[in-house]
Amino acid sequence: MTDDRPTGALVSIGELARSTGLAVRTIRFYCDEGILESRRSAGGHRMFDPGSATERLLLVRRLRAFGLGLDSISGVLHGEWSIAEAIAAERGRIDIEFRSLAWRRASLRAVEAATPAQRAERLALLAAAQDGGAAHDGLVRFWRRILAPVPRRDLDTWLYWNVPEPPADPSVDEVVAYAELAALVVDPELNGAVRQQLWRSRPELIGDPRGLYSDVDDIMTDVVAHVTEGVRPHGGGELDRFVDAHASARGERDCPRFREQLLIDATDTDHRIHRYWALTERLLPTRVTVGRAHHWLYAALARSTDPKATRTG
Repeated sequence: MTDDRPTGALVSIGELARSTGLAVRTIRFYCDEGILESRRSAGGHRMFDPGSATERLLLVRRLRAFGLGLDSISGVLHGEWSIAEAIAAERGRIDIEFRSLAWRRASLRAVEAATPAQRAERLALLAAAQDGGAAHDGLVRFWRRILAPVPRRDLDTWLYWNVPEPPADPSVDEVVAYAELAALVVDPELNGAVRQQLWRSRPELIGDPRGLYSDVDDIMTDVVAHVTEGVRPHGGGELDRFVDAHASARGERDCPRFREQLLIDATDTDHRIHRYWALTERLLPTRVTVGRAHHWLYAALARSTDPKATRTG
């Protein structure tokens, strides 16, 4: 059958529905939403250009098949963004949805895997961290408060290396570890313990916190290399630079008395700090975190103030 309709002739909504396979009410809805243009006949009926209307409706149908919403489709049709951009945005939305579902699935499996004695505690732990993105935001906020004096660029680098992203498809162990991290950082006592570990004793005497952070950060780079190579904590080198950085920041100099002051109220052995970094390393198995570097320096500092260790070392 050939279309002997005169060129430029318009078709009714019923004819358009038959040619495209769409329901009349669907085409009417698209018109009302501004997705499809129509003209009015003398009798007030909607009329359409068959070529452009059919092409537009086919495009709408295909985009809908990919799950795009009407707002996205309308944006494509009105030239606000390209098909590729709309598809990429939808793919991004699906990625987020899949990550959310994967997190929930791992959480459910974790509760199932718990022993009866563990189940209530694990249920409470995971219920408080049912959004991996929100849990990550909580970790970031914790460290931004602790490292408030640090320049934004340096802080972002520090966060990238030391704060794990939520796994896209977590295992049971990973989702439990991440939930426990999220629970730890809401403990105000951990906040104080970590501040004490990073800034040491008498932080109010530090004249230039940014400068101290920069000096210690450079030292940490060398300490990480020692940790990676399995070098045991020792005096000299990095330890001397670490002590000197803290002494200079307080207007003092390195001496046995100052080293002992750095150890006053030290929190390096706090079980919560150790647990935090143990969980972090479980989620970042290929990295040496700043937690391990700080522990190396603490051990070296404690050894340098111990007369017995000094004599035998």
